[in-house]
Order: sequence, then structure tokens, then C-alpha cells
Amino acid sequence: MATDLKPSPFGKMPDTALSQSGMDKGKKKKFWNSKRIGYVVAGTLLVAFILYQLIWADKRSKFNADKDKVTISTVSQGEFDEFIVVTGVVQPLKTIQLDAIVGGYVTQKMVEGGNMVKEGEVLLRLENQSLKLNFLQSETEASRLVNDLQNTRQRLRVERFNLQKALSELDFQIAQAKDAHQRNEQLYRDKVIPEADYLKTKRDYERLVQQRDIEIESQKYQEENAKMQISQLEGTLANTQKNVALWRQTLDNLVVKAPVRGLLSSMNVEVGSNINQGQNIGQIDDLDGFKMRVDVDEHYISRIFVGLAGSMDFDGQPYGLEIVKIYPEVRSGRFEVDMRFTKGAPERIKRGQSAPIRLQLGQPSKATLLPVGGFFSDTGGNWVYVVEKEGNRATKRNITLGRKNPEFYEVLEGLQPGEKVITSSYENFGDNEVLEF
Repeated sequence: MATDLKPSPFGKMPDTALSQSGMDKGKKKKFWNSKRIGYVVAGTLLVAFILYQLIWADKRSKFNADKDKVTISTVSQGEFDEFIVVTGVVQPLKTIQLDAIVGGYVTQKMVEGGNMVKEGEVLLRLENQSLKLNFLQSETEASRLVNDLQNTRQRLRVERFNLQKALSELDFQIAQAKDAHQRNEQLYRDKVIPEADYLKTKRDYERLVQQRDIEIESQKYQEENAKMQISQLEGTLANTQKNVALWRQTLDNLVVKAPVRGLLSSMNVEVGSNINQGQNIGQIDDLDGFKMRVDVDEHYISRIFVGLAGSMDFDGQPYGLEIVKIYPEVRSGRFEVDMRFTKGAPERIKRGQSAPIRLQLGQPSKATLLPVGGFFSDTGGNWVYVVEKEGNRATKRNITLGRKNPEFYEVLEGLQPGEKVITSSYENFGDNEVLEF
């Protein structure tokens, strides 16, 4: 059956166009075209990136650091030697302070500071009129007491002579009275004389005997009294003579002499100046030996004791020292100790020289060691940046430090020997957890 075809408004279609149109209608369209595949791939990558950021990505704060501008140190295993380095100043083993024993004004200055002096050499002459007057008064009092003592002793001797004389006279009178009494007694018995005559000679004899006893007691009291006065005068005189000796010694102290041989390092007076009693006028250094005066931080005051050992180098030679005296007064956060040389001081050492001293605080012991550095002031020793094996980054790690000496910290926790740590200052790194080089 024939089909009527309407003519195309555009005219007759070519045969090829008709066949292509028929083919398109008969072909099925594909779902996974290149555009959709591109969308899926992009979405998958986006999801994977998000998951990586959420689960595996390093979210720590980072800082780009210049590796050439930091100090990297290696943690090691070794002996930790607990010591501190302090500065000691050479001082004479003995320094004698010259203090004015008495006051006065300077009339002569015999030696200037900086010169060697001999023991007993005159350094100054002082004048004090008041002291001289007191000395003369004391001497006068002593002389008066000597005279009083002599007079008392002379009086005692005279009284003894008088006693002997009085007793001699009484003994003579008693002998006469006794003879008269005995004769009258016999005559009275013979009824030759009356009783009155007998009783009179008896009373005369007894009175003289009693008078002798009284005289002896009186003279005994006077002698005891004189002896007591002599004893008191002798004691007073002895004390006065001591005072005279002290005043004489005081006058002798107006001449200031060197108590020992040594270097008169200072003489802080001039002729005509007035010196008060107890005033320091200079000092003498005994150059027969030297010691080291050392300043120590007060942080170590509980660990410093007499006998603690130390050492120093002088002219390339080591010299041992030990603490012999501790001055407990703390000034500006520091206190002082004196150290003496255990085997003699260096020959060419001079007063006033300073030298570093290694002061031993404990015995060496095995420990993990971290070199000292500026990081401690920024972290307090609580954490450090540890360089990773690849060497391209360093990460923050908490650590625990123990003792410290001028070279190392003792590591208690957090680090192992062989690991590398940034020990320079962390001032520019902020709070970043990772440093990238």
C-alpha cells in the first residue's frame, strides 16, 4: 500500500539524512559519560581529603626555623659530675686589722701604706694629754698608798715595842707586889700584922696581874687592827699599781707598732688628724700564705660546709682547695667562704688576683646528660624540641631534668642517649609544637 509523503517545506531531504535520523532513533544513550565520571572522581578525592584532614593529617602548629641559626646537641650517657664554678679572689692567709687602742691626734707617721714592715716597727705616734694626766694621778695615788702602808707597818712595830716595854714594867711591878703579898701573908698568919695590911698587898698584886692581862688583850686587838689595815692597804695598793700599769700600757699604745711582719697594705691617717678609740687605721697582710675568698650563690647555702673540696688551675697546674670558713651573712643573693690550698699556694700568685674555682658538690654518678643551653630559660626544663631522625623537623617533647652543673643537665625522663635536641634559645619559636627546617 502506497504511503503518501508530504513534501518538506525545505524541499526534498537527501537520502543520507533520512538514514542517519533513523539510526539515531534506534541507538540507546550511555549513562557513564566522561562528564559524570569526572564529577565522581572529583567528589571521591574531596571526601578522601576531608577524611585525611579529620583522621590522619598533622594538625600541630608549625614554625619554619633556620637550621643554621639554632644549636643542636646530642644527648649522651656518661658520668654526671656535680659541681659549680665560682670566682675566688686571692687574699692573704691572715690579715691583721690595725685598730686604735686609744684615741689621740697623730704627731708622726713613720711608714706609708704599701711598704713591708717588721714586727715591732713603729708606724704612728699619737698624743693624748688626758691620758697622761690620768696616768700621773694614778701614780700619785699609788705613792700615797705606799706611804700609808709604810706608816701603818711602822706604827705596828712601835706598838709592839711599847707592849713589850709595858709588859716588862708590869712584870717588874707584879714581882714586887707578889713578894710583898707573900711576906704579908706569912706575917698575917703569924699574927704579926693586921688583916688590913695583908688584904692591901693582896689587892695590889691581883690588880697588877689583871692589868697585865688587859694590856695583853688591848695590844692584841691593836695588832690585829693594824694587820687588817695593812692587808687592806696592800690590796688597794696592788689594784692601784695595776691601774698604773694599765695607764702606762695605755700611754705605750700611743705609739702604734706593727704586731707582725708583713705588708702594710693601707694606712688611712695623716699627721694632725684625730683618731678615735677603736677606729681602723690600716691593715697588715701576712704574706706567709694565701687563701681564696669565694662568692657563692645563696641557692647552694645548704650544701656548703667546712671541708668541702674544690680545685683551680694556675699557670696550667691544678691546685686543690678546701673550705675552711663560711660567712653566713647573705648580701645581694650571695654569701662568702674562705678556701685554703691543701698542698700550698702557687708561687707566683698575688693578692687581689681572681680565678675560677671548681667547687665539688657531690660524687660523680652515671646519668643521661643534656648539654646546658638557653632553652632552659624559656621552658624551665619541662620540655624541649627533639630533632627527628630525618633531620628536617623538630617536635616538642616533655622531659624531666634533675641536677645541673655548668656543662650538663641530668636527664631523669623523656630523652634517650643519641637523640638530638635544640639547646639554644626558644624565644622566637612561640608556642609552636613543630619546627620545620
